[in-house]
Amino acid sequence: MSANDAAHGGPDAHGPLRPVPDTGSLPVSLISSIDPVLRDVLVTSLLLERPGMLALRYDVDAEHGALRRVLGDAERVIDDSLVELGHPCVSCAMREDAIPLLARLAAESRWNGLLLAPPISADPEVVVRTILPGRQGWHLGASAAVVDTRTAVHDLLEDDTLAERGLQWADGDERAVGEALAAQIEYADLLVLDGTDGAARELIEHLRAPEQQVAASMHTLHPKTLLLGRHSRARAEARRDPRRVSPYGGPTAHGTWTLDLSSDRPFHPDRLLEHIEELGAGRLRGRGRFWVPDRPGTICQWDGAGGQVSIGAIADAGRELPTTRLVVTGVGPADAERVRRAFGRILLTPEEWADGLAPWLGVEDRLAPWLGEREAAA
Repeated sequence: MSANDAAHGGPDAHGPLRPVPDTGSLPVSLISSIDPVLRDVLVTSLLLERPGMLALRYDVDAEHGALRRVLGDAERVIDDSLVELGHPCVSCAMREDAIPLLARLAAESRWNGLLLAPPISADPEVVVRTILPGRQGWHLGASAAVVDTRTAVHDLLEDDTLAERGLQWADGDERAVGEALAAQIEYADLLVLDGTDGAARELIEHLRAPEQQVAASMHTLHPKTLLLGRHSRARAEARRDPRRVSPYGGPTAHGTWTLDLSSDRPFHPDRLLEHIEELGAGRLRGRGRFWVPDRPGTICQWDGAGGQVSIGAIADAGRELPTTRLVVTGVGPADAERVRRAFGRILLTPEEWADGLAPWLGVEDRLAPWLGEREAAA
């Protein structure tokens, strides 16, 4: 078990994303946010900077059970329509509308770029996975997440839910605000920060990968930075893959810390249930992988933010035993020690580990409600 608080470059230390050759296809850049005002301000600002660029925005219209689609440029609204939801899957409805529309706009050869703004709180990984297979005449430029530093610490670490703020992506969306914002931050190629709050910027430094670029202000971002970049779905998904979790660290002047907790030993299922709040509750962002001795062939995910923790079986471990590794970031010094102690308590002790896995054959599956039945585990 070890702690990592190494710093990497600050938010102003990065140049533009590496440009890619012009392929003749329409560059489409994804703009994610949990704040509709900031999203729209950024999109409008970019449109004004680059004539000939379009913006395609989707919002959930709960009153009409539809998606509102707005297409326009810096001078006018070209289309403002409701897209009926034929089923409860918002991403499916967006796919069915956006894919043919993007193909038509690309075929017109009139536009030099397009900003695609999915519904507020949408998971950009889901959006990209949904629309990318249908691309025709367009490609994904760099993706961006716009973050309000005045509220980011609260948004990421407190227990507000999307439902409480009226920001659900779809009916039944029970995510915490922190879970949605963390997903957007971790997936984006470029983080666009609004406001100067030092504690928030420090926290974001701990959560972002060194390869992710940072724009210190919405007003310093040029659209070419997005449109000439190229989104790599593989790299973005790798940043969020619990099997590849890695601590990034960052500055600590405002008290932000990151723990890198790792072991070859599995979690004890009973002690995991007993101490899960000590390990995951409170003002934390935690993610990673673990395993339990009655499922030695299964890699399990740990994903926590805003006081909520999600666990699940995500992959087959293959021929070798899995490992346990959680990366947890927080802002309270007492929380760091609590998390470290809880992690140690939940692991099999050295004596239990010395007995091997034989004692676990056929034991009651205490984690089935969260991981699924053992026979069905990935």
